[in-house]
Amino acid sequence: MRVLRALFVIGLLGASLGACAKPVSQKELSGGPVATQERLVTNSTFKAAVTRVEQPMPERIFTTGKLSGRTLEVGTTADIILRPGEVVLTFDDGPRPGKTNAILDALDAKGVKATFLMLGSSAKAHPELARQVAMRGHTVGSHTYGHVDLSKLSRQAALDEIVRGEAAIAEALGGAGKGLSPFFRFPYLAQTGFLRTSLLQGDMVVLDVDIDSKDYFRDTPEAVAARTLARLDARGSGVILFHDIHQRTVDMLPAFLAELDARGYSVVRLVPKNSGVFGRSVITAEMMQ
Repeated sequence: MRVLRALFVIGLLGASLGACAKPVSQKELSGGPVATQERLVTNSTFKAAVTRVEQPMPERIFTTGKLSGRTLEVGTTADIILRPGEVVLTFDDGPRPGKTNAILDALDAKGVKATFLMLGSSAKAHPELARQVAMRGHTVGSHTYGHVDLSKLSRQAALDEIVRGEAAIAEALGGAGKGLSPFFRFPYLAQTGFLRTSLLQGDMVVLDVDIDSKDYFRDTPEAVAARTLARLDARGSGVILFHDIHQRTVDMLPAFLAELDARGYSVVRLVPKNSGVFGRSVITAEMMQ
């Protein structure tokens, strides 16, 4: 296949990189953004790359209407510009049987679409579920193969991990008639300038986070929803980070979506401008120069 030949341009993949998904700990995020010479760890938006509308929002300032909003075609990270009252729903780390299915049902019930940033290891383990996400109209992107902190790997090992994840997800989606999109999110939101530049030069779309639900904390579903809505109301719009591997996220989602609707928000669907991984450039060894 063309995609596999292109993906292996950067070198042989390391079989040792398949670690299990693990949520970010409260300790890791409590210190806020940390920057060093080459490493960037952030739990917010990478401001230099993406321009978004920020506007404090009194409750119910928007006219209540259809929760399902516009479809935004995205070719680069900079294309993700949201209007006041618009949100993008993203789910990391899946697919997970018993969790992802329920999240799909909740989204279907409100007629909205989300972006799922899958782990290659999870998609490989549950290819039927990965295909179901795509066949139900949601956008599927990648989140590495084994959810490792890429900023702690060598440059080549980090790129190999990214490509290995893409290859596994693309293979899992093979029977869905839907290609893998070029959307990507860094595990732990930990990145380096080299890695971000390499991905952008390879026409990947790095999805940053405006509102972190922190659904990996052991809070009640109600606490997760309240925290996320409070941050959204303060900001007025944004890309929201959830994880489709936690029962608390499954439990809070129907009420959360209903409240978004009641407050007049609309959910924007992200889709690639081109034909996904088959129609874009790929990371190559030349980027290592």
